[in-house]
Amino acid sequence: MATARTPRGKWIEEGLRALSAGGPEAVRIESLAQALGVSKGGFYGYFRNRGTLLTEILDTWEREVTEAVIERVESGGGDARAKLVRLFTIAGAGDSPMTSTVAELAIRDWARHDEAVAERLRRVDNRRMEYMRALFASFCDDEAEVEARCLIAFSLRIGNHYIAADHGGRSRAEVLELTRKWLLG
Repeated sequence: MATARTPRGKWIEEGLRALSAGGPEAVRIESLAQALGVSKGGFYGYFRNRGTLLTEILDTWEREVTEAVIERVESGGGDARAKLVRLFTIAGAGDSPMTSTVAELAIRDWARHDEAVAERLRRVDNRRMEYMRALFASFCDDEAEVEARCLIAFSLRIGNHYIAADHGGRSRAEVLELTRKWLLG
């Protein structure tokens, strides 16, 4: 009877979990194999080395947080406002290891120390901003206002995790909803 191999995607997901928990230094073949409950030999059937895995983690993350999100937003149809609502919902959900806030923050931290990762992050952020610009521009004629709305929306996505402020009797969810309405007004 043939032994089933651990799928390539499982190695990538587990690598992202390790990256999210401890940065790129935590992405170690032996640790990943142990977490997956397999031998590390299977790793080399998919990846040449640890560097190859790190690149594939970034490739997968980039695809999931840009084109896959855009495809999900677009597949729901509707006007630009409806698409922005869907985008905000998807981005806020972080419903997979690849799209989680923890993964996002870990990659941003890594980018502070690695120029190649920083360049990739810049490409991801530019793609996200480009998509939002197109949506906001469909109902907002002022280019400066479009850029401001995009930056505020994007800053909330990234920075919300770091903000510990109270909101004068309102919950964070209430303030985010008010902000969403204001952005779409």
